[in-house]
Amino acid sequence: MQVSVRDNNVDQALRVLKKKLQREGVFREMKLRRSYEKPSERRARERAEAVRRVRKMERKRKEREGSN
Repeated sequence: MQVSVRDNNVDQALRVLKKKLQREGVFREMKLRRSYEKPSERRARERAEAVRRVRKMERKRKEREGSN
């Protein structure tokens, strides 16, 4: 990953880098890898995340349909 520094504005480049890392999920991955996660816990977490994702998409879909 690369970020260019323009006009010696390091703060701006740092903000852009952080945003890119956040979008890629690097911070989240680092947090998950901080400690060992049992395979059963991983499956449960991934299942719960999938359920949350589906419910959020349903909520958004209903919201769009309701506003039309």
